[in-house]
Amino acid sequence: MRRPAAQALLAWLLGRYLDFALRTTRWTLHGDEHLAPFAAGHRAVVAFWHERLPLMPALWTLAKRQGGDLRAHILASRHQDGRFLGEVMRRFGVSVVHGSTQRDGRDRGGAASVLTMLDVLDDGGLVVLTPDGPRGPRRQAAPGVAQLAARSGAPVLPCAAQTSRRRILGSWDRMILPLPWGRGVLVCGPAILVPRDGWQESLPQIAKALSDAADAADRLCG
Repeated sequence: MRRPAAQALLAWLLGRYLDFALRTTRWTLHGDEHLAPFAAGHRAVVAFWHERLPLMPALWTLAKRQGGDLRAHILASRHQDGRFLGEVMRRFGVSVVHGSTQRDGRDRGGAASVLTMLDVLDDGGLVVLTPDGPRGPRRQAAPGVAQLAARSGAPVLPCAAQTSRRRILGSWDRMILPLPWGRGVLVCGPAILVPRDGWQESLPQIAKALSDAADAADRLCG
């Protein structure tokens, strides 16, 4: 399964399945007033917990159906897992941005990723982040989301989703896999402005906003 051809086939199959499951789900958006400025072209750091990743393509798909244009860019590493994620997300019109590498091919780390995302935000795009990914701990936000928002001046838009028909996987984050023909809820909370100085103080606020959005989606979905 680690061969490139097998990984490509698996990514294609998973993308097809998620597309089918999300399209057959009846979605309701809560917090449209919070999403509207960014659907109209304003830049933002769109953040949600890693467990909701398979559900979130419904957000930019719904926005496009309503006439918005979410030019979403998700960060992925150049390694095998990152390429797999990229192949799945491209199916939903999400651009994949890879961090730069050293001359020997190794990833240069978080600093290069931040610079890449800053370039995307400077061009007016949306950066999509899962602050507790890719390996956790679950629902603990890494500093990168606050640092990126502080340096770019772009607000953090906390989001979440839930669906009535789902499977919860046995992964570290208890990832949610949508099943077809369910009823789905998308939640967008108020955007959070992060000061350039003292961004550390905003990190707990961001984490709480992401959990509040997830809890709201769970509650509204039932």
